[in-house]
Amino acid sequence: MLRPLLAAAAATALLAGTAAANPRTETVHTVEEGETLGGIANRAGVSASVIAAANGLVEPYDVQKGQKLAIPRQRIYTVKAGDTLGGIANRTGVAAQNIAIANGLDDGNAIRVGQKLIIPAQVSIAVRPQAPRSEPYFRWPHDGRVMLGFGRGHDGIDIETGMADMVRAAASGTVVFAAPEKTRFGRQVLIDHGNGWQTSYGHLSRITVKKGDVIKTGERIGLSGDAGVATRPELHFAIRHNGRDVDPASKLPRRGN
Repeated sequence: MLRPLLAAAAATALLAGTAAANPRTETVHTVEEGETLGGIANRAGVSASVIAAANGLVEPYDVQKGQKLAIPRQRIYTVKAGDTLGGIANRTGVAAQNIAIANGLDDGNAIRVGQKLIIPAQVSIAVRPQAPRSEPYFRWPHDGRVMLGFGRGHDGIDIETGMADMVRAAASGTVVFAAPEKTRFGRQVLIDHGNGWQTSYGHLSRITVKKGDVIKTGERIGLSGDAGVATRPELHFAIRHNGRDVDPASKLPRRGN
């Protein structure tokens, strides 16, 4: 009696697995525990940026368990003489803007004969775009322990580093200062993140960016050191909003130290 029951259970499990959505063909994906947009994109075979655009996601593209994501399946269209982006959109039934996003076309949306264009599929679920954030998502500029915290006249945090460790941008933005700061921090970088937000990186042994550079989150902006009044290799990191100091601990993700 036990053997038939086990066989029936195995058959049920097999049917359940068969019925499960194939990541390479599904057009709507329900996010499971621990999944990221990048992982979903890799399994689906669709660019993360295309999925993000189709679902109105904004950086850092966080997804939540149970969230339904439209997975835009795509076709390839070879541009013919006389084709325009608008004409291709009408012919394929896909918005010209979506075709432009999928192919990274610039503002002119110029196409050429023989060019192969990705035609993303129309999505079948209603998408509610995420509201733009008024402040950046900050990440740690270095993995060292915090030696001195914020407050009592200290405008940021001091992070323990080795000499010449990589120092990373805590958020995307534009470099507005990258030079020696004579009063305290030695070589210093300031990054403007928009909406009044700035971050500061001091005591660097070397600066690897220049004023005006557009920097992405996690990109190297310099090497740690003991320039200025530091007595050992460290990174002085500060966050400011509209010129006022903000405790970095209130904006950085929690971690064990």
